[in-house]
Amino acid sequence: MKNKKMKIARAEADVSQEKLAEIVGVTRQTINLIEAGNYNPSLKLCTAICKALNKTLDDLFWEE
Repeated sequence: MKNKKMKIARAEADVSQEKLAEIVGVTRQTINLIEAGNYNPSLKLCTAICKALNKTLDDLFWEE
């Protein structure tokens, strides 16, 4: 399942995939795979992404 919430939050924060990847210590491809729904990130990576985008785990990763 695509992670549209993360993609939208990243766009709203005006952060590129490459910049977010640099901040959280992964590759741009990893960020792309998470947004495409083809990679299940660890809790540590999820929290790092949330911190970088100033969002909560619920905001970005909780499915309704």
